[in-house]
Amino acid sequence: MDTEYKFFAANFPDTSGVYLMKDGRGRILYVGKAKHLRRRLSSYFRNAAAHTPKTRALVSRIRHIDILLTATEKEALLLESGLIKKHRPRYNVVLKDDKQYVLFRLDRTAEFPRLSMTRKVVRDGSVYFGPFTSASAARTVWKLLGKVFPLRKCKDTAFRNRVRPCLYHDIGQCWAPCVLDVDREAYADMVHRVEMLLSGRSMELVDGLTRRMKEASKALEFERAAAYRDQIRAVRKTVEGQAAVIHDNRDRDVIGLAETPQGLGLGLLFVRQGRLLDQKQFFWPGLTLDEGVEVVESFIGQFYGPGRFIPSLIITPMDLADTPLDEVLAERGGASVRIAPPKSTQEKQLLGIARNVAAQATEVRESIASRLQKALRLPEEPVRIECVDASHLGGTDMRVGQVVFEDGRRSPEASRLYAFPELEGAGDDYAALAGWARRRMESGPPWPDLVLIDGGRGQLSAVEKGLAECTLECGWELAAIAKGESRRAGELGDVIFRPGRKNPMPLKPGSPELLFLQKIRDEAHRFVLGRQRRARKKAVLSSELTSLPGIGPKTARILWDHFESLEAMLEADGAAIAGLPGIGPKRGGKIFEALQALRATR
Repeated sequence: MDTEYKFFAANFPDTSGVYLMKDGRGRILYVGKAKHLRRRLSSYFRNAAAHTPKTRALVSRIRHIDILLTATEKEALLLESGLIKKHRPRYNVVLKDDKQYVLFRLDRTAEFPRLSMTRKVVRDGSVYFGPFTSASAARTVWKLLGKVFPLRKCKDTAFRNRVRPCLYHDIGQCWAPCVLDVDREAYADMVHRVEMLLSGRSMELVDGLTRRMKEASKALEFERAAAYRDQIRAVRKTVEGQAAVIHDNRDRDVIGLAETPQGLGLGLLFVRQGRLLDQKQFFWPGLTLDEGVEVVESFIGQFYGPGRFIPSLIITPMDLADTPLDEVLAERGGASVRIAPPKSTQEKQLLGIARNVAAQATEVRESIASRLQKALRLPEEPVRIECVDASHLGGTDMRVGQVVFEDGRRSPEASRLYAFPELEGAGDDYAALAGWARRRMESGPPWPDLVLIDGGRGQLSAVEKGLAECTLECGWELAAIAKGESRRAGELGDVIFRPGRKNPMPLKPGSPELLFLQKIRDEAHRFVLGRQRRARKKAVLSSELTSLPGIGPKTARILWDHFESLEAMLEADGAAIAGLPGIGPKRGGKIFEALQALRATR
């Protein structure tokens, strides 16, 4: 029976760590960190009237609290950030748009540097410019720069192995330093110009190019003057949308908060070398400015993850001096980072701009989770959806594939494939689904908010039967999606069945919620078929492999673990095979000869 949680402060140590609040089904509701766990947890159960609506709702659902102790508050912060990203708890501030943005990368360590686009920062001596929230806009700038600044475009591997100039050289967009004798000083000067442009020193660059254009024109070198003219136009076109907002050369991000009737908005400005490069909005429904400190702390910890460009200054609307965030970001970025409220008048103006951006952030569309809750008449919004599909090949190789969607997005690492050798030859989908339900219960949390089954009433009943045989009461919400009259996946006539209902749920054909369920079903179908075919192909190849002299099941396993494909085995040399664990030179030579004989027959 689900009973109210009784909190006893003496059960918790007064040290730093992370706490995980869970509901009666073992699902993580909230992940938090604290320098003093006992004090922090006690605050949730004192003076409930002073809590925000979100905190009151959270406390009412708590049935268990787990803790993870850490040596320092900094370790607790790192652990909290990782757990939030992994579990995406319902009551945490979770970034739905946490993708890495596009950056320009200039490799200073190369003899002939190239300008490339990347989404990850690597400490290899390169310099990075950006970020750009629009990949298409960044690509347009990259192409424009490539036309007038003919830096090499090829990667290092192609650069080292090229024997003749590529197409970019033929159209005048590369000097082909890979094969031609290029003046290194002239190339370095061009790299310097590109770096000046991307680092915000555009006016200085334009003045220099204008002076060179006039000198070339006076010397009657009109082709060179035209090249400088094109570069000036490219520079002006690149920076025309970037407003100068502060008069210094420091990179900074500015975070602003604004409360709206629908929730809390956050605006983020990217200021590079004094110019406003880009901006981004985030929104959390139902939150207020009372949760502002938690929102900003959690946002910074999640947004500035490893591999992301981190500026030296992050301006926030409140003082976060009591957290080790600056130490964490310094380690991630490899340079010191200061997180602080605005000091100068210009920084306060930037904060005002960020606040205005935040005020415009709204959740215009109803979330798919909310739509599903209404359409399927669920007790709450389904955050985690697991979809299962049973498949076999003519009665053999029975498998059940499981894919997971969280917050509307696929979680590939959570996909699972369940094999049922005891059903070999039977082709019984119902028995496989019932077996999946039992094994899924044994695997433990995180539990799904909704299980979607590919099939009709029979498949739905099979899962219900499997769950009823388990000793642990799960209370999972179930639904089955059956193909329409045409029996084709993705048809608008697909229907949804729920337990206890004779007729399908009244979902409109083409509605967002039905299309989303179809998408999940199709992902599960592709997953189980792909894994099934891969396993069958590997079995056939393993049989072909073990038929060779000197290769038994154990040796075949060693070869598969190392090479992963038969093609890689056939391409391997004798030394690579002999160097495998337990093989040796003599045995490796025989295996190599057998593989070469097989290669000759293919």
